[in-house]
Amino acid sequence: MVKLTKTNPNLLNMLSCLKKKSYKEKVAIWKDIAKRLERSTRRQAKVNISDINRYTSSDETILVPGKVLGSGNLDHKVKVAALNFSKGAAEKIVTAGGECMDILEAAEKNPKGTGIKIIE
Repeated sequence: MVKLTKTNPNLLNMLSCLKKKSYKEKVAIWKDIAKRLERSTRRQAKVNISDINRYTSSDETILVPGKVLGSGNLDHKVKVAALNFSKGAAEKIVTAGGECMDILEAAEKNPKGTGIKIIE
């Protein structure tokens, strides 16, 4: 079996920063997210807006270690941090009053990772 390695320099930088943040803050959430992002692209999370709507309540912070897709509707505002957003998903989150952010941005805003819900 051939071991595949990531080659995207932005992703490699993100993984390194998340691991350093985990070590510095002495919390395991950022190391866990880095491990989930190291998976092959086929195994990374793909979450629809309908899943976010179903499993969250208003004003929660959600972290998706993968891509957010635009299928479904969102009827409350949430902050969503993810690796990627489809165009439709980003529009629906912003229209509902929520916020789309990068995973590193979420780590900077909340270094201890308290109150973050991971959805895969």
